[in-house]
Amino acid sequence: MDLMIAFYKGSDGWIHRVIRWWTKSQFSHAELVMPDGVTWISISPFLSSRVAPRIQYRIEKPEDWSYLVFKLSDRTPVKKYQLDQLYKFIEETQGARYDWVGMVMSHFCPYLIKRRGKWYCSEWIAHALVNSRIVMWDDLRLYDTPDLSPGKLYDILSSMPTSVQREIKPPVFADEI
Repeated sequence: MDLMIAFYKGSDGWIHRVIRWWTKSQFSHAELVMPDGVTWISISPFLSSRVAPRIQYRIEKPEDWSYLVFKLSDRTPVKKYQLDQLYKFIEETQGARYDWVGMVMSHFCPYLIKRRGKWYCSEWIAHALVNSRIVMWDDLRLYDTPDLSPGKLYDILSSMPTSVQREIKPPVFADEI
């Protein structure tokens, strides 16, 4: 059973271009893709500005996304614990608002600026992975990354031996054959 992190590198929208320029990264957004492969969860200033799931049966432009895959534990009790903790974190943070102040100020200050109950996409995903023990706290080093942009999260996660980069092929639907 796999959990994926989807990183957006598409070029539509000036905000995406500004984020990539400011963070010196190819990525401007990140989302957590649940094991079912169709439930994507994140917080985005481009959508609802709240932590929320959305169902995506079809990726409009698959070339606009890069993915890192994390395999959940093979041991059933550990896998159950990981998923339980992940769903608990999602439930506790669902509806939380976007942290514009924290996101902007963390790039100007050498320390983390965090507003209670507010998140930005890469920060939320990092905490989801750590809270569910899919990634260990000391491996991710959240305490040492005040400006955790989507690109920085990608760099940190892709260097971990537990992650696998994967290109996802869009599904073929019967009406397209």
